[in-house]
Amino acid sequence: MTEPVQFSLFDPFPRAEAVSSPPLDADTYAQIPQRADVAIPAGTYADLAALNSHCQTCRRCALGATRTHVVVSRGNPKAKLMIIGEGPGQAEDESGRPFVGKAGQLLDKILASVNLDSEEDAYICNIVKCRPPGNRVPEPAEIAACLPYLLEQIRLVDPKIILLAGATAVRGLLQDPRGITKIRGQWLEWQGRWCMPIFHPAYLLRNNSREPGSPKWLTWQDIQTVRDRLCQLG
Repeated sequence: MTEPVQFSLFDPFPRAEAVSSPPLDADTYAQIPQRADVAIPAGTYADLAALNSHCQTCRRCALGATRTHVVVSRGNPKAKLMIIGEGPGQAEDESGRPFVGKAGQLLDKILASVNLDSEEDAYICNIVKCRPPGNRVPEPAEIAACLPYLLEQIRLVDPKIILLAGATAVRGLLQDPRGITKIRGQWLEWQGRWCMPIFHPAYLLRNNSREPGSPKWLTWQDIQTVRDRLCQLG
């Protein structure tokens, strides 16, 4: 596999232009949330409301049969920062909102530490939109079925920076198998966008030390770098 291209924090790169496919016919469009083998081309959804409508009735994988609520997103759909996690947990499944449990509360604090508000300055979502039973890691088929929704979210929100919280988010979007400890804090280019892998807040909850070199200390360095880049972008 080709290694993701890494860039200096201050070197610009050309943005990839989104290429929309011809409009789907009504029958194919209606089948999208029911069949994983029906593709979701770029440009399928006119807006996030249309995407959300399909997500609410989705049965593209087996997770649709065990969920309480579909968990699509929270935050500002016009934000320059997008945060992508792994998948909903119990609190998210019950509320229908991502990152609202203990890990989500820690994420809010991490953002607030650099004067970023999770509802105003970020758009937050996950690789999969339904809770895997027992909070297990999403299976490849589940990620593949849900990923086209995420790609449409990225197209419609058009963030300047994407934070990938945890290894599952990195593998799901970038197809990068490297461990999170090897690539966290690095700027990676994906389709003309800045991406940075970071530790998932749930991992930080299990590693409470704030000593230099600890996961929490490293995350503090990472979020400052992200804040500085957002400021540079205006």
